[in-house]
Amino acid sequence: MGSVGELPKTYKAAIYDEPGKISTKIVDLDMPDPGPGEVLVNLTHSGVCHSDLGVMTNTWKGLPAPTQAGQVGGHEGIGKVVKLGPGTESSTVKIGDRVGIKWISAICGSCQACLAGHDGVCFNQKVSGYYTPGTFQQYVCGPASYVTPIPDSLPSDAAAPMLCAGVTVYSALRKSGAKSGEWVVLLGAGGGLGHIATQIATRGMGMRVIGIDAGSKEDLVKESGAEIFIDHTKGNAEDEVKKATEGLGAQAVLVLTAANAAYASAMGMLKFGGTLVCVGLPEGDLKPIATAYPQMLVAKAQRIVGVAVGDRKEAIETLEMASRGIVKTHFSTIKMDGLTETFEKMHRAELKGRVVLDLQ
Repeated sequence: MGSVGELPKTYKAAIYDEPGKISTKIVDLDMPDPGPGEVLVNLTHSGVCHSDLGVMTNTWKGLPAPTQAGQVGGHEGIGKVVKLGPGTESSTVKIGDRVGIKWISAICGSCQACLAGHDGVCFNQKVSGYYTPGTFQQYVCGPASYVTPIPDSLPSDAAAPMLCAGVTVYSALRKSGAKSGEWVVLLGAGGGLGHIATQIATRGMGMRVIGIDAGSKEDLVKESGAEIFIDHTKGNAEDEVKKATEGLGAQAVLVLTAANAAYASAMGMLKFGGTLVCVGLPEGDLKPIATAYPQMLVAKAQRIVGVAVGDRKEAIETLEMASRGIVKTHFSTIKMDGLTETFEKMHRAELKGRVVLDLQ
């Protein structure tokens, strides 16, 4: 065990004070002590994700239980290790290391998913910001074996969105089966996930991107590298995709927005042998993909895959890619007291890119 010296007895955190509503409150919490195999991290930044909104407002019907009052949200945290718990002496993580806390804050390491290398869907996972203290706070504990090392050349504010938005779309693009030179459609291309996915696809993987979003986000989508932008509020996006791809459709369509309507339009944009990748989680009642007809899936040899947040290896690879300058996150920085307003803007779909919480 070891620490950087005297730590404060209390610290600031933003909690969901009224789950079911868009509401956060800044409170003082007692300093935690890292347990066996854990490290204590002094967080400086945390990304703010659409998933946090779903958890806070209890609008994700797929969650097993409602969010509790007093929950600390957030799952894109960056900070320095300030204390080591018992049993971490042989860990690669040391005092002063900069590390990240992801959506999955801890895994069991022994379930069938973990043993198969799918730690991103561990059956016994702990989710940061949902029944586990999240990253909207100045200090948090995490397993020494599962925190993510942050490259020295990547600033903490820019690194934060990579831990969820970045690794998720990186994993989604890899699982899409699309290769360099092939067309990929990104629904929600101007959002927090979308503008990162556009850069990874075009600059990191050499794909040709058709970005679809509201017209106000065209500049961001084009700047991120999209070859074609389609405003889904004007005309028929499916027809536009077919027109751009010589009538064939795209090799992959990634739904990066939390909208059932986006899923309903996605199948009509797919090429034969193409893949629909499900990423965005709509809120409210569970609805099937409206146009996923078995007859068409069979006739066109298409497939549908779901992608969670990627695994720990993909997280490291995503951060390495960002450290080389391939991805430049479009983000704005806010203080803790601006969190509720940010969630309100997110709910109204007014945000461009990403928001990062400065916890210092």
